[in-house]
Amino acid sequence: MFDPFNDFDDAGYLRNARKDKDLVVIKHMEHNLFRANLKDAFDYLSRQEIIEYADFMEVHRVLFGDYYPWAGQDRLVTAPHLLVSKAGTQFCEPHTIRLAVDQGLRLAQHNEQMPAVPGEIMGLCAYGHPFLDGNGRAMLLVHMELAYRAGFSIDWSATEKSDYLSALTHEIESPGNGMLDQYLAPFMGPRVERGQLVGSALSMRGLDGLDDENRIEGDLRDESVAAKYRQFDEARNYSYRIAGAEDDSTYPDNRDLDDDEDRESGPSPG
Repeated sequence: MFDPFNDFDDAGYLRNARKDKDLVVIKHMEHNLFRANLKDAFDYLSRQEIIEYADFMEVHRVLFGDYYPWAGQDRLVTAPHLLVSKAGTQFCEPHTIRLAVDQGLRLAQHNEQMPAVPGEIMGLCAYGHPFLDGNGRAMLLVHMELAYRAGFSIDWSATEKSDYLSALTHEIESPGNGMLDQYLAPFMGPRVERGQLVGSALSMRGLDGLDDENRIEGDLRDESVAAKYRQFDEARNYSYRIAGAEDDSTYPDNRDLDDDEDRESGPSPG
C-alpha cells in the first residue's frame, strides 16, 4: 500500500476526505471527480496567457481538491524525502520536480517545439510526477491545452494504453531520443475545437486509474537511496538547457537531498 504519510489506518488512502481505504472505491471516486471537474480545469487553462508550473498545480487542485486536501501541492511539499516509482518506472526526486516540468512547459511555449516533440514534453512532465496521485490526468489536460495552442491535437482514443505506457517509460529512461514522439506521430491531426476538448480527454483509455500504484523506493536521506537515484538520473543524460532560448536560466539540479526545509510550490521569485 502506497502510504507516504504513514497514517493509512487512521486517515485512509492519502488522507482522502472520506477516509476511504478500498482502492477500487477510491479510484472510481477519483474518476468521477475528474469527469465532474474536467470542464472547469480546461476553462481555467484557457484563461492563462502562459501555462506555468503554478497552473499545472492548479489543474490538479481543481480536479481532485474535493477529495484530497493536499491536491495542488507537489511532492516537495507532501513527501519531500521520498523517492517514488510506479510499475518499475522511476520518477525524479522532489527537489527537481519543477526543473523537469518547467523544461517541458518552456519547450512547448517559449521555444515553440510542441508540434515537433510532443512526446519529449509529455515525458518531462511524467518524469516530474508532481503529485501523490492523479498525475496522468492532470498532465493530460495540460498537454492537450498546449497542443491546442500549437494548432494540433492527438487522437487519444486511438492509442493503446500498454503501447503508450511502454513508450512513455522509454522516454523517461532515455529522454529526448524521440521514442514517445514516434509513438504519438500517427495520432496527431488538426486542432479540434475547444468545445471538443472535454470529449477528447474522456476518450483516452485507462483514465479510471485502475492500474499499478505508486511505490516508495526509499528515503532520500539514506545515502544508498540517494545514490540509486543519482545513478538513474545521470544515465538519462538529459540537459535542461535549451540551445538558443532567450531565457537559458534554469534551476540547479544538484540541490541538497538532506535539506529539511519544505518549500512551497509556485513560481520562483523573478
